[in-house]
Amino acid sequence: MLAFRMKTSPHRDVTSDRRISLPFTRRSFLRATALAGLAAPFILPSRLRAAVSPNSKLNHASIGVGGMGWNDLNTLAKHPKVHIAALCDVDANHLDKAAKAFPDARLYSDWRELLEKEGDKIDSINAAVPDHMHFPIAYSAIRKGKHVYCQKPMCHDVAEVRALTEAAVKRGVVTQLGTQLAAGIGDRTTAHLLKTGAIGKIKHAYLCSNRADAVANYRLVGPRPATGQQPPAQLKWDLWLGTAPVRDYAPAIYHPAKWRAWLDFGTGWSGDIGCHIFDSTWKGLGLKPALTVQAEVQGSWKNSPARRADNWPQGDHITWTFPGNDLIEGKELTLEWFDGEYFPPKDIRALYSLEDYPQESAMLIGTEGALLHHHGRGPTLLPEKKFENFERPKFEPRDHYHHFVDACLGLTKTESHFAQTGPMTEAILLGTVAIRNPGEKLEWNHRRMKFTNHAAANRLVKRSYRAGWHVGGF
Repeated sequence: MLAFRMKTSPHRDVTSDRRISLPFTRRSFLRATALAGLAAPFILPSRLRAAVSPNSKLNHASIGVGGMGWNDLNTLAKHPKVHIAALCDVDANHLDKAAKAFPDARLYSDWRELLEKEGDKIDSINAAVPDHMHFPIAYSAIRKGKHVYCQKPMCHDVAEVRALTEAAVKRGVVTQLGTQLAAGIGDRTTAHLLKTGAIGKIKHAYLCSNRADAVANYRLVGPRPATGQQPPAQLKWDLWLGTAPVRDYAPAIYHPAKWRAWLDFGTGWSGDIGCHIFDSTWKGLGLKPALTVQAEVQGSWKNSPARRADNWPQGDHITWTFPGNDLIEGKELTLEWFDGEYFPPKDIRALYSLEDYPQESAMLIGTEGALLHHHGRGPTLLPEKKFENFERPKFEPRDHYHHFVDACLGLTKTESHFAQTGPMTEAILLGTVAIRNPGEKLEWNHRRMKFTNHAAANRLVKRSYRAGWHVGGF
C-alpha cells in the first residue's frame, strides 16, 4: 500500500517466421524512432519548407466528412491559410452537407480517384474514416508527397503502423496524429513534469478510460446478423468496406457509429481512446517499444466463440512492460490499462479520491510522489500539500489542427508526427493483439516485428486485404 495521504475533499499477414518487406532500411528507421522515443522535434527537410510558401494557401482535401470528419474539416478550414480544394465521402448525405459549406470544393466518393485526379492540385489531406481504412489512405497520400493529418489510431494493425511511419520519415512529409489534446497546455505540462523528474523516477503507471458512454457504444454481443439488407441509396457500401472482408450491410451496427465495436473495422476502446491517454505519458517518459504484453478480458466475451470472432469486448485490462531508462526506476516499467468493467486498483485511486477519480486519466507513481493526469484538464501532483508551491511551466495555447497547417507551411514542427506517435500506436495495438489472446503473456521483438513465443498472435500483426484492395508498396 502506498503511503500518500488520501484526498478527502472531491475536486473536480505476418506469420511467426516471416518478415514484412518495408520501403527503407531498418537501421534508418531505428534512428528515427530513437529520436521519437525521446519526443524530439521532427526535423523537416529544407526542401519541404519551400514546398508550400507561408504566404500562399494550403490546398487541402478532406477524406471522410461525417461525424468526427465534419469537425476536422471545419477546424482545419478555419485556418486563414487553408483552402478546401476537395472533399470525399462514401456517404452522399455527408458529402452533400460538406459541399454546401464548401461550394468550391471538388467532390469524390472514392479516395483513390481523389488522389489520382487531385495529385498536382492539393498539398495535404486529412483522413477521418473507420480504422481499417486509415493505412491505405494515409500511405497512398504520403507516397504522393502529401502532408497527412490522420485520426487515431494511425492504423488498424501493427504492420501498417510500421510501414506508415517509415514511409512518412522517408518521404519527409508533415504528419500529425489526431490526438487533439496533445497540443493542449494540460498534456504538454504533464509531459514536461515527467521529463524533468517532478515526482522522481517512475515506478508504475496506471491508465484508464471508464466512461459509461464507451460501454454503451460497445453493447454489441455478436455475432453479426445472419442475413443483411440492401444498403441505403446514399451509401457506397463496397467503398465503405474497403480492405475489410465482404460483409452484408445491416442498419445501426456498422455505419455511421458502431463500427468501432467490430474486429473487422475498429480497434476497440483501448485502440481508440488509448492513443489520447497514452500520449503525455509516452512523450514524458520517452518510452521505447514494449517487451511484453498481456490482457485480461470480460469473461462473457472470453467464453463466447461467436463474440470473439466478431466483436471487441466491453472491458479489458492490458499490462505492458517497457524497457527502463533514466526516468524510470529499475530495468523495466510496468504500465497498465483499464477500461469498461476494469478499474485501477482501489489504493491507487485513493491517492486522489475514491469518489471523484477521473474516468479518463493516467496515474504515474514516482519515488517522490505521484502525478495524476486528468484527460482534458492536466496534471495534479500528489500529495497535494507537498507540491502546493511547485512551479509549473508556462505554455502558450496551441490548436492541434492549426499546428499541422503551420507545419505544412514551414512555420513550425508538429509534436504528434508519425515518427513520434507511430511507436506509441504500435504498443497500443500490441494490446489489441493481447486482447484476442487473453491470459497469454506475449513476448515482443520490435526489430523483427514478431512475437517470439506465440504463432497465433503473430497472425494478427498484419491482416490480409480482400481482393482488389492491395496497397502498392506494402
